[in-house]
Amino acid sequence: MTTVIKTTDLVKKFGSFTALNGFTLEVDEGSIHGFLGPNGSGKSTTIRILLGVLHATAGTARVLGEDPRRTPAVLRRVGYVPGDVALWPSLTGREVLRALESLRGRPVDRGREEELIDAFKLDPDKRTRDYSTGNRRKVSLVAALSSGADVLILDEPTAGLDPLMENVFIEQALRERHRGATILLSSHIMSEVEKLCDAVTVIKAGRAVETGTIAELRHLSAHEVSATVPTLTRELRMLADATVDGHRLHVTATREQVPTVLRMILDAGGEDITTTPASLEKMFLSHYGDDEAVAS
Repeated sequence: MTTVIKTTDLVKKFGSFTALNGFTLEVDEGSIHGFLGPNGSGKSTTIRILLGVLHATAGTARVLGEDPRRTPAVLRRVGYVPGDVALWPSLTGREVLRALESLRGRPVDRGREEELIDAFKLDPDKRTRDYSTGNRRKVSLVAALSSGADVLILDEPTAGLDPLMENVFIEQALRERHRGATILLSSHIMSEVEKLCDAVTVIKAGRAVETGTIAELRHLSAHEVSATVPTLTRELRMLADATVDGHRLHVTATREQVPTVLRMILDAGGEDITTTPASLEKMFLSHYGDDEAVAS
């Protein structure tokens, strides 16, 4: 299978500070590859190198077989949604789409663009200064997904979107993969990653600490269990990552631990029990600890 995005032993230093420390990543053609890590792990630095914005201190980065720094023309075949979307405030959404098309130097599929505008319920004729965070995100998504790009690099693409629009994004991302696009998806939403991704790479402190399919990395999933308990038993007090707020117990547990934790809570007379997916940050703390942070 062809590798479309590849970094090998990538190092990036800012003075004496090391943001990436031998990071290796491979993304197969036609796949959706999750790119996960706690805040400050090196995800954004990697993405900037792949876009040719930053120059690596050592190692190599290739997109569609090219070094994006030396061959910037390859970026015409790349669609990008940044983590922080900044638009020209005096332009309308549609004018921004035309400006981005001109900057890319490659015509977009106008029919596909209109489909996406309708799917995301975007008003393209409002000035972007009047847009919410979610609507600015929609403009960026419409621009990237209508470009016909061979590679899509999406950095927290659903940040600021409501749950309905998150589902629209999932549908559209799957459509792009069906078209043959390769997607690198950086996300903090584990359910989104589980629904979309064929494989996942986990980065921490500038290194790849896990890589594999969703099934292979399912052990990373964690849940927040909360319950009201009249008395904390010894077993509950000994649980790792357990906190108590009055009579309210909060526990972060792996997927495999949840049944045992629930049984312990019930045995202690627990009531009003809730279980929700843990934040990605807590999930990483649970599995990898709270080591030194690095720049994102």
